[in-house]
Amino acid sequence: MPLTIGSHVGSHEITALLGKGGMGEVYRARDIKLMREVAIKVLSDEFSHDADRVGRFQREAQVLASLNHPNIASIYDLEEQNGSRYLVLELVDGETLADRIARRPFPVDEALQVAIQICEALEAAHDKGIIHRDLKPANVKITPAGKVKVLDFGLAKTMDGTPAPAVMSNSPTLVSTMGGTQGGVILGTAAYMSPEQARGKEADRSSDIWAFGCVLYEMLTGRAAFEGETIGEILAGVFKAEPAWRRLPSETPEAIRRLLRRCLEKDRMERFNSATDARIEIKEALSAPSEVMRIQKPWLPWIAAVIAALAIISIAGVRFREKPRVEPPEMRLEITTPPTSAPLEFALSPDGRYIAFVASGAGQQRLWLRALDKTEAHPLAGTEGADSPFWSPDSRSIGFFASGGVKRIDITGGAPQTLAINGDRTGGSWNADGTILIRMSQTNRLARIAASGGNPAPLLVTGLMSGQSNHGLPQFLPDDRHFLFVATGNREVTGIYLGSLDGAEPKRLAAADSAGAYLSPEMIVFVRGTTLVAQHLDLKRWELTGDPLMLADSVAGGQGSLPFSASADGRVVAYRAGGGTLQQLSWYDRSGKILAKAAEPDSSLAALLPELSPDGTQVALQRNVQGNLDVWLIDLVRGGLTRFTSDPAGDGAPVWSPDGMKIAFNSAGRKGPAANIYVKPSRGPGAEELLLETPKNKLLQDWSKDGRFLLYLELDPKTGRDLWALPTLGNDRRPIVVVNTPFDELKGQFSPDGNWVAYQTNESGRFEIVVQPFPEPTVKWQVSKGGGTQPRWRADGKEIYFIAPDGKLMAAPITSSGAAFAPGPPAPLFSLTPEPDLYTKPQYAVSRDGRFLISQPVGASTAPPITLILNWKGKR
Repeated sequence: MPLTIGSHVGSHEITALLGKGGMGEVYRARDIKLMREVAIKVLSDEFSHDADRVGRFQREAQVLASLNHPNIASIYDLEEQNGSRYLVLELVDGETLADRIARRPFPVDEALQVAIQICEALEAAHDKGIIHRDLKPANVKITPAGKVKVLDFGLAKTMDGTPAPAVMSNSPTLVSTMGGTQGGVILGTAAYMSPEQARGKEADRSSDIWAFGCVLYEMLTGRAAFEGETIGEILAGVFKAEPAWRRLPSETPEAIRRLLRRCLEKDRMERFNSATDARIEIKEALSAPSEVMRIQKPWLPWIAAVIAALAIISIAGVRFREKPRVEPPEMRLEITTPPTSAPLEFALSPDGRYIAFVASGAGQQRLWLRALDKTEAHPLAGTEGADSPFWSPDSRSIGFFASGGVKRIDITGGAPQTLAINGDRTGGSWNADGTILIRMSQTNRLARIAASGGNPAPLLVTGLMSGQSNHGLPQFLPDDRHFLFVATGNREVTGIYLGSLDGAEPKRLAAADSAGAYLSPEMIVFVRGTTLVAQHLDLKRWELTGDPLMLADSVAGGQGSLPFSASADGRVVAYRAGGGTLQQLSWYDRSGKILAKAAEPDSSLAALLPELSPDGTQVALQRNVQGNLDVWLIDLVRGGLTRFTSDPAGDGAPVWSPDGMKIAFNSAGRKGPAANIYVKPSRGPGAEELLLETPKNKLLQDWSKDGRFLLYLELDPKTGRDLWALPTLGNDRRPIVVVNTPFDELKGQFSPDGNWVAYQTNESGRFEIVVQPFPEPTVKWQVSKGGGTQPRWRADGKEIYFIAPDGKLMAAPITSSGAAFAPGPPAPLFSLTPEPDLYTKPQYAVSRDGRFLISQPVGASTAPPITLILNWKGKR
């Protein structure tokens, strides 16, 4: 019968309801004789007269009574009162593994320490001849002292085959509606059941080892080893699928990876059969030298100065009546980072104790973290391809962009969590209410998402004005309601704006050459020209007052950049000097050897997006010069760089007509905020012709070799990035759909014969290269294996090139005839350093004779250091 607070079971006074399950309730109680806290488990009235349920209840008591181990919750008594049965159990305070995993995955070392204790509990049970049969995160608790307790032996059985009578329980635990363990009866929880359990066969200790492997995998990744929306889908994975091993943190020791594979062998004869062996393997892995690469790069010895400055600040904070307050001195220090092709992507934590930045080091671009009281930085596992970091207000988590989406990661460890699958890499901002602002790639407008994840919601307050091409780089102000953002477009509307979550009309605060950020007290900091300045922000009238004050000169800038960061209290400001990343356009052969330079290094912040003319004598590209994005041409024969477009609107993404006589491009801001498609003769005088105008942004991708179609990317608020084809010949110029799904499809390229379209899509959860027929998309083939972006065709159509997640340029052989298409296994050619998913088109081109024209960062290993300003003394 249900108990009430204050009622008694024997000598136990009920004090609280702890939870309800399929068989009854669990209460917290006080043993008034022994003066200790206990848990009371009561069998529901509906089951009290069911022999099967009563048998299982009694069996749990007998099993627990036979076990005496610090990692197994103890039983104190089995009582019967007024026809109801009660188990008096050890009260285990703390949270279950399920609760802990729901917040974030475990760091590897912590997960392994927990796993050792679970193994010890299983060893004790197995030594007594007892199989748990329902091990899962919800049945394991961690006490505040860090002790692991395995709970709920209600489905346990002895190894001599004597089972606990089965019972229909609450989902997701699956049990029989019949007594006993007859053939075909399923007992256990779907996501943690071994294949033999799922088939209704007898479980043995290797079945517990399977469940243990599932639990350890989930602790490390935050995801179940076998997932599905229905029990049938989960069991299908148990029978046939492998866990997504790539989800394991990169710092997972190889010995643990092998252990997990052995625990999750579907054939029990090939599976680990001993919890003792598993425990030994884990202990050896923990005692082995760390497999995580430590950075050997020397760092500038400035940390002593930081410590000294903090000491001075601390001393100055002590008030002495007889002495005036001592102001801490202004200091400037430098941090040298590992090699990076994204030098402007860094962010100080709000508390001023950490800096996160993007760097490549010896591998792929990812997030790095450095505590300012330490001398070394370290990469954050699972952040490959990361860009545009931003911090949570409590300085415990970092938001970033990767694989076309928005993610967050805790600085204490664990796998990243995906918050939204769509988001543009132009920075984010996170307020104390759990709201994150980002820019949506579909609309070039700001949107809000929850820090716990969910679908982005557009901010109506930031609708694009006439002449604006996009909004980005939001930065919350201290009230967590107002925020700064940058708008780009023509000169009249470009600048730093003030927005509000309550729907007020945006207000232009200043023309600037960067976005702006708040600098306490009541100042904002931004770049004007090449100077980092701060100006007072009147928080009552919401306008800038007074003259700008200089913090630093020769600072990197650009309308779409934020080359500085500040702590919440304004005591620490960080910036990077220089004029942006130099880009070098060069010719490469298939081995990665540089054959020749195609142009002088370019200091523009915009992507080059090179497109070769059909005769190979010119390159069309986009450049950002003095805040104006235009199409430019490079003469590869005689040399020289000339401007092709000059409108104040943003012009870019050029493509050549097959005969080389025209260049099509997209332009934002000429006719409203949306980017529309134009065409202009490539030589001599000629008017620009508007080919396509719609309310949605459109970005050109390719021009078919027969001249009949322009392939373009359309940004749709509902479906993301989609591919369309615009007919260029005949009277019917209505666009036709190439691919339109809820996922992102971009970087489309026509095959030389025009029968196929290659593009990248994140339908699988990461970007892969696929090919489908054109114009009828009857089927599609995946070309890449393990991720890929930026496809290009060889001139004869017999290869597709793309960039793998590790930065390697890959080549996949292609065989096609009529409607038949067959991609071969991709092979690496050489390594590159461009960001694989940052732009809307490939960052390289392929000549007819098989050479590669590639834009690469110059001097990535010698990027200017990040300068820290401590205790800036600017006065109004």
